Amino acid sequence: MHALYKILASHAGVDSVTPGEIVTANVDFAEVNDLYLQVLKSYEAMGGGKVWNPEKITFIFDHFNPAPSIKAAENHRQMREFCFAQKIPHLVDINEGVCHQVMPERGWVRPGMILVATDSHTVTHGAFGAFGTGVGSTDMASIMQTGKLWFRVPEVIKINVDGILTKGVMAKDVILKIIGELKQDAAVYKAIEFTGSLIENLSVAERMTICNMTVEMGAKTSYIQPNEEVLKYVRERYGDDFTVYQTDPDFAYAAEYHFDVNNLVPQAAAPHSVDNVIPVSEDHLGVQINQVLIGTCTGGRFEDIEVAAKILKGQHIPVHTRLIILPASKEVLSRCLEKGYISDLMAAGATIAAPGCGPCLGVHQGLLADGERCATTSSRNFPGRMGSTKAEIYVVSPATAAASALEGKLADPRKYL
Repeated sequence: MHALYKILASHAGVDSVTPGEIVTANVDFAEVNDLYLQVLKSYEAMGGGKVWNPEKITFIFDHFNPAPSIKAAENHRQMREFCFAQKIPHLVDINEGVCHQVMPERGWVRPGMILVATDSHTVTHGAFGAFGTGVGSTDMASIMQTGKLWFRVPEVIKINVDGILTKGVMAKDVILKIIGELKQDAAVYKAIEFTGSLIENLSVAERMTICNMTVEMGAKTSYIQPNEEVLKYVRERYGDDFTVYQTDPDFAYAAEYHFDVNNLVPQAAAPHSVDNVIPVSEDHLGVQINQVLIGTCTGGRFEDIEVAAKILKGQHIPVHTRLIILPASKEVLSRCLEKGYISDLMAAGATIAAPGCGPCLGVHQGLLADGERCATTSSRNFPGRMGSTKAEIYVVSPATAAASALEGKLADPRKYL
């Protein structure tokens, strides 16, 4: 069996599972974000009562933080009251950051677990050897009552990535290249495992970026076998009580793909599809950019802001360009403050926003007007994602975003590193 199948089997109380099989499995941890007040409505419609285990549930206010509307504030009020009434200790209010970053930081994510959340980018947690997946409001309400969920066992696609990245080329460029080649329907309700020499040497943050965007290919979940750096990260925050599963050598993958990234150049997903991927090269340089966003669960970790600060230190963005820095969490923001990166970025003309998701889904902290173009480290670029349906979004790496902010146009970051 694959490691993911062993996770499902162990949580379903069976010896083995096979692709296509439906199993009911115990859930280790469940997260509700502040978009989904419907979870509470569904919960009451199902009979309400006490949650199955308050220690294994968290509510995280990350999409609407601080509340940008009366409706958002009402969502927060009702969710707070629910947590207080249910004695749920893990209420993460508006001052902490994006759920996918906060949960690993707090030790709530570990190898061998099943983690569900009301957000499609829960696939990020495959970076820790976990089965992480997004669910809807009704499923989450059921989980909160029973601690269980049904799963259809997904087929697994293997993507092998070998090579060494040149300076200025990041993990974000790797996953954009893969999505551009395989397209956004390549893994619908399948799992994706990443292997290869490049993957083995990626940091925790880079692994999270790679796994994060598998949902843009339709993936149900993702997986990277944990290395020692990942295990150290988990032990420091959680302890040693977890299981690292191994895939059997003779496991048959549904498909296998191979990528050599030795000569990879910076990539960009051009409007209006995340698989409309182009190289940031001579043919595409010079597209004027009105706004740059560096942040979110896809590109707002410490290493992402660090590379932006290195490019922009001592420089200043042009008057016709806006730069928004959106750290993925308060912990990330604190580390960047300690290193002086926030001061450097502010001196370069950046606006520092509260850690969260706001502009990524187009609700606050930096929306786009008609005809504007944005270079963003977030994950999606369909019309209306970040504001006006008449705006254009380029999805890029943090390095490319910083270089584009500096030049006021789509730019190659390699000359700055």
